[in-house]
Amino acid sequence: MPTKKQPLLWGCLTWEEIASLRAGGMEMVLLPVGATEQHGPHLGTSVDTVSATRLAEAVSAATGVPVLPSVAYGCSLGHSQKWPGTIALQPQVLIDTVVQIYDWVYSAGFRRLLMINGHVTNFAPLRCALEVIRNRFEDSMVGIRNVGELSPRVRDAYFCDAEDWHANAAETALMQALAPELVRPGKIAEADDPDRTEGLIFAHPVHHTSTNGVTGFPSRASRAKGARLFQWMVRDLSAQVRRALRESAPISSSLPKHS
Repeated sequence: MPTKKQPLLWGCLTWEEIASLRAGGMEMVLLPVGATEQHGPHLGTSVDTVSATRLAEAVSAATGVPVLPSVAYGCSLGHSQKWPGTIALQPQVLIDTVVQIYDWVYSAGFRRLLMINGHVTNFAPLRCALEVIRNRFEDSMVGIRNVGELSPRVRDAYFCDAEDWHANAAETALMQALAPELVRPGKIAEADDPDRTEGLIFAHPVHHTSTNGVTGFPSRASRAKGARLFQWMVRDLSAQVRRALRESAPISSSLPKHS
């Protein structure tokens, strides 16, 4: 029976092993970016970090791309302080954190960075970080993948019970399959809270759209659904990472040097 491949975890590698990866032609890294925030009465606060990290590790095992240590705090300001547990960063802090991380991996010879984003409202600061990086490092290649929108089938699973989903059926099912220690089974049946955002013009904070921090129907979750969803996520993102390893810019052109 073939041995299951293990992920390449940056934090477990020595500097010699990291240098050997680069010398062997590997110039890409994965960066899981999550959050520490309330996820209703039935899920622990590390859901977004766990989903991004477990996905990145599984993709690393499938592709050989190393995984950087996760960023466990995100831009969760919209969850307010009504429910204890959320620890949020200001957007500029997250931007600066990612840019500084890239600066160091770039100095080690890694030019390609793919951020695996586990929290919806991290996207705007992560996109700003991408803009800073590609402006500052002309030979950089940087991208973002949101866990809930990796492919049409993954998106359908995440959005099936709420457009503004949070701690919903998909996230609950994933945690049942990946991290059951984060799940409070006795709380699931009463955690359902419908999406109240349809037709709204403004983006309201969560405590103005949800009664308990949930948007969606976690009661529809099951471990089997979570395992199937995670399998899709790993397969679909692994295919994208393999393409990213070979990708080159459509037009190869260097910026003019200024005297």
